[in-house]
Amino acid sequence: MDVHILGWLGLAAIVIALLTVDFVGHVRSPHAPSMKEAATWSAAYIALAVSFGFLIWGIWDLNFATQYWAGWITEWSLSLDNLFVFVIILGAFRVPREYQQKVLLIGITLSLIFRFVFILVGVVIIEKFVWVFYIFGAFLIYTAIKQALEGVETGEHEDEEYKEAFLTRAARRVFPTTNGFVSDKMLHRHNGKTYITPMLLVIIAVGTADVMFAVDSIPAIFGLTKEPFLVFAANAFSLLGLRQLYFLIDGLLERLAYLHYGLAAILGFIGVKLVLHALHENSLPFINGGEGIHVWEPSINFSLAYIVVVLGVTIIASLLRGRREKQAEQPA
Repeated sequence: MDVHILGWLGLAAIVIALLTVDFVGHVRSPHAPSMKEAATWSAAYIALAVSFGFLIWGIWDLNFATQYWAGWITEWSLSLDNLFVFVIILGAFRVPREYQQKVLLIGITLSLIFRFVFILVGVVIIEKFVWVFYIFGAFLIYTAIKQALEGVETGEHEDEEYKEAFLTRAARRVFPTTNGFVSDKMLHRHNGKTYITPMLLVIIAVGTADVMFAVDSIPAIFGLTKEPFLVFAANAFSLLGLRQLYFLIDGLLERLAYLHYGLAAILGFIGVKLVLHALHENSLPFINGGEGIHVWEPSINFSLAYIVVVLGVTIIASLLRGRREKQAEQPA
């Protein structure tokens, strides 16, 4: 995929423009978005993300567009799981609802920067060391098993507890901290002394949490496309709509009872796909004498169809379970 510098500049312009709209239009005046506002903006971001795929189709071809769509859907579905952690973090810090937008938006901006660096590093590693796909694949399969076991053990996300990140704990120890929020300020000057506020701490917590999420998601998307432009675009559009999605499904997250299993099926599939690709491109001397092994690899069209079907079945099954439980609670 030959991407001209104008393509990167165009993508950067879109990302910066969307972040500017959020910072100026939504966060500047702290407020808790209504369901209508959250639904409207969530739909707009999803439409924009899907439309970007058609733009890729028009400029390059359908194969690259399919790779982008598969990557975006995967990142978006993984973001649903991330939202559970965000709910726990914001609840643990008792962030006033009108300030939650600012926390999420700054956290998402930091995430975009971190992930861009991770993607560049990942591209360099993949180009020089094809065997890294064995590691990525094994890690995703392990993550998939862990996801499935979490679904068995906890059943629901609401049982999870937030564990404060090391950076947040260190900040509390090193810097003087205010007892509570001071409007939406991150730093507060009082009696000639500068204090950090819980607003800054929760932003650090959200940002460091997303670094951990990237450890799962970046290898996953590299299993669907090796193009850095598509990898970053899929990550950017999945993250940019995350703030609106948080307020839209904040009260509905517990209804996705089977999300752990759906994500496990998706991550496990991509993990196996990476291992198969590693076998096909094998260069390790202790495997088949350093020669590639001709094994079947799922096509990108098959991968996209699989991800869409698994995500659809997961959501429908979760909603049906919620309906059955609601009916069971009603008196005869």
